[in-house]
Amino acid sequence: MFKRLTENLFLKLLSLVFALVLWFFVMGEQKQEVSYAVPLILKNVPAGQMVANAVPSQVDVRISGPRTLLMNLQPKDISIAVDLKGLEPGLSSFKRLEERFNLPSALKVTRLSPSFVDVKLERIKTKMVPVKAIVAGTPAEGFKFESIRFKPTEVAVEGAEGELKDVSQVETDPIDIEGVQDRFTLIVPINYRGKFTTLKEDKTVEVQVIISKLPEPEPESPAGVKKNIVPKPGVAQ
Repeated sequence: MFKRLTENLFLKLLSLVFALVLWFFVMGEQKQEVSYAVPLILKNVPAGQMVANAVPSQVDVRISGPRTLLMNLQPKDISIAVDLKGLEPGLSSFKRLEERFNLPSALKVTRLSPSFVDVKLERIKTKMVPVKAIVAGTPAEGFKFESIRFKPTEVAVEGAEGELKDVSQVETDPIDIEGVQDRFTLIVPINYRGKFTTLKEDKTVEVQVIISKLPEPEPESPAGVKKNIVPKPGVAQ
């Protein structure tokens, strides 16, 4: 045992001296502070659930420590991970985010904004809602808008359960009939922008717009001129 300890004793002592010198150099080096924009990562979102509130995608952090260590610290190597594994639907608060950094012991987080995050989990649901066609403009003179047909008449909206409760219908982009004189068919996008919900499959509808011609007015008789009245057979005048 003793022989093993004394093997390459000179090299071992030399390594120790270098380590001590480096340690004193680092600890005695002038300290600095550097600011970073650090990505905030949400991991292990439970199956069948989703994040249903605004969570910052990054946090601003100031790190203090020896200049040499800070120079070797790359922003791409720094991140904060919040583990959502096993959480039930509801609001969870994650505090003291500075403790989630994996930094060398000589470096210290001096400022973090925000210093905590709230994460709201909701169940993912699907709901069928009717489509409402939006018509804009007026047909050409002498024509009228008769009716509109479209398919599908319902579409599936998917997303956070709480927001989905308030979704009663979706609307199409405006269908322009300004100056139109005849029926037409086209594909129209559905204009839906949910915050935590989205269209599941159908994102367009096929629309058929029926335009008909107004009946022509009967010609008026000149003023003071009586129409000839043809007597019916057997009726005395």
